[in-house]
Amino acid sequence: MAHEKNHDYHILPPSIWPFAGALSGFIMLFGAVMWMKDITPYMFFIGLIGVLYVMYAWWAEVIVESHQGDHTPVVQIGLRYGVIMFITSEVMFFSAWFWSFFKHAIYPMADVADKAAARVATANGFDGVWPPAGIETFDPWHLPLINTLILLTSGCAATWAHHAVQEDDREGLKWGLLIAVLLGVLFTITQAYEYGHATFSFDGNIYGANFFMATGFHGFHVIVGTIFLAICYFRALQGHFSPTRHIGFEAAAWYWHFVDVVWLFLFLAIYIWGA
Repeated sequence: MAHEKNHDYHILPPSIWPFAGALSGFIMLFGAVMWMKDITPYMFFIGLIGVLYVMYAWWAEVIVESHQGDHTPVVQIGLRYGVIMFITSEVMFFSAWFWSFFKHAIYPMADVADKAAARVATANGFDGVWPPAGIETFDPWHLPLINTLILLTSGCAATWAHHAVQEDDREGLKWGLLIAVLLGVLFTITQAYEYGHATFSFDGNIYGANFFMATGFHGFHVIVGTIFLAICYFRALQGHFSPTRHIGFEAAAWYWHFVDVVWLFLFLAIYIWGA
């Protein structure tokens, strides 16, 4: 029959979600500018709600497509490539913060507010100290080490769940995901406690700016990854995954391992070496 599908690809029907996502993203960006200008914060949140709804509705349709058998082996390869490219873009994102941190740590500049010191710094290329004077850094072998162990253990639990779904061990999948999610929440709580006891702030010094931008964005990624794994857990309770069809969980596991690796570099570079 001419209308029968005779290939392994998934031809998507017309969808409103790309346009709705772009429109919501623009509203959120425009609203953020208005918020920064102290005009109104409401437009930003309207756009944010729109973006979140598009994410929910669009991904819900992807799940339905999977259950309908549209995710053939060829389509699954494309989805995996998409996740790999997304994680690669995230690597580039964090590379910028590492670059900034190492630049200022290796070539610390004097306070530019002091004109005389600034002239000396310009002449010598570097004349400051690192960490800047008055900065009391965290002891890396206290809370940072505890959080490192928490996140690595969570990664091990996600790996357990990954092997479980490949072996069709549904109980192992559920327990592995649950443990990974709970440890992800514990990591966020511990980091919030650590931030509350910081002796330096975000503004006023380059060390604080670099520290909170790098570790703060990582903390945001931990929250996103925890939500990702939590959704996979609830999907596992409904029996959505099988040994041959678990792209959604595989993407979450890859993302979580990426978060683990970034934290290891942050722990070694900022907490140990940079201190």
